[in-house]
Amino acid sequence: MKKHAIIPIFIPHKGCPNDCIFCNQRKITAHNDDVTINDIHKTVNEYMSTLSDMNMETIELSFFGGSFTGLPMEEQNKFLKVAKEYKDKGVIQKIHLSTRPDYISEVVLDNLKSYEVDVIELGVQSFSEKVLKASNRGHDAACIYKSCDLIKQYGFILGIQLMIGLPEDSLKYDLFSAMETVKIKPEIARLYPTVVIKDTELYEQMKQGFYVPMTEEDAVLRTSAMYRILTKAGINVIRVGLKSSDIMSDKDNTAGTFHPAFRQLVEGQIAREDLEEQIKKIYKDNNVVNTIALVSNDKCRNNIFGHKSLNKQYFKNKYKRIDFKYIIDSKLDLNLSDNEYLAVDLSNTIEKGDIK
Repeated sequence: MKKHAIIPIFIPHKGCPNDCIFCNQRKITAHNDDVTINDIHKTVNEYMSTLSDMNMETIELSFFGGSFTGLPMEEQNKFLKVAKEYKDKGVIQKIHLSTRPDYISEVVLDNLKSYEVDVIELGVQSFSEKVLKASNRGHDAACIYKSCDLIKQYGFILGIQLMIGLPEDSLKYDLFSAMETVKIKPEIARLYPTVVIKDTELYEQMKQGFYVPMTEEDAVLRTSAMYRILTKAGINVIRVGLKSSDIMSDKDNTAGTFHPAFRQLVEGQIAREDLEEQIKKIYKDNNVVNTIALVSNDKCRNNIFGHKSLNKQYFKNKYKRIDFKYIIDSKLDLNLSDNEYLAVDLSNTIEKGDIK
């Protein structure tokens, strides 16, 4: 059962005068109006009407949608005061915000510490100087390392957000960004394939032929490689792909570059690769195999099928002589962890009649 929840407070495109070529924050968040204190109270009350009966271990009040620490200090404090009041009352357990690497300083962190902020996510996007410059990020990679180091020194939980497929980006730079993230050791990370939003400089570059978006296949392969690097290092990847909304799902606004189930595509790809490696080994050791069980724990069962049964169709078409059974770990007591998948030769390990 889910034990962690987020109460989101969207502060649309406030505190960020920079014009990154990919950004149209108003369309991404679907929130246009200024947020008031009453709005925060209303949002908390709406969420708590459900969460209060769910026995949550941790509830975070999270400020999203803009660069929080780029707001005037007075305005930051107005929001933080309300958040801290809820924390002091035990309604929430953590205060969470997102910002840019160049809006971090000792003065900023001293202030956040005074309001007992817990989590700071940085929109890093890339560690490549070429990608940062081409995306008009307004800072260099040195700024990222310095900000991450300061946040960790102050004892905050650090999150890093990375984008895949920006101008000048490549698989090489994506893997570099993932490996640099591992060196920094944030607790959490987000992976966002680039979505081309209407009314942005990137959209204009695409229309003029100066920028070509990734194909869906390329986006999945590159993101899954980064996902593997981060999760292997123990970093919790809390989101893969932008959150779906009516505006994001409109192809006219995203040039067809948005997929509402992108995380499932990535995790399904990883499951397919892991399972196929084992299938090939079973075939090599015993080329008369007739039945193979593909196993995961209950939480990750959909990944072995793949989004819209993509994996199921892939294995069926490629390995026509094999009868595949899809089962959950509880039938075999293998104690598989999340994102761990096993291909089992049923003829050698278990009676076929036990699996359906």
